[in-house]
Amino acid sequence: MEIEEIMKEIVDAAYKIHTRIGPGLLESVYEVVLAKALENRGLAVRRQVPVAIRYDGIHIEEGFKVDLLVENSVVVELKSVEKMAPVHAKQLLTYLRLMDLRLGLLINFGAPTLKEGTRRIANAYAPPPGFL
Repeated sequence: MEIEEIMKEIVDAAYKIHTRIGPGLLESVYEVVLAKALENRGLAVRRQVPVAIRYDGIHIEEGFKVDLLVENSVVVELKSVEKMAPVHAKQLLTYLRLMDLRLGLLINFGAPTLKEGTRRIANAYAPPPGFL
């Protein structure tokens, strides 16, 4: 499946969840429900994936955990807040850089509409799929 198709499936599943369940629940609830919805669509989904940090001879095995990793190519960072802060997008971009991935979705289930609560984040430094 192409990465754009994966992104569309994620957004569509999130939209249906937001429409049906609505905003206001804990982030962990949306994480479980979205992961199951994507698996039901035939996508490979891993939750709370640990990612190592390497910097200047320092190696931290579990520097952070991403909420969802879909098809080993798209990081999905979930929020359930009234309003996203600029740091949320920066956080996802850093995750993408550390994982050497190109695309991620920042989804805020706390927003009044999913359109207002969804941001696509791109890592310009990652090689495009099939580059090597």
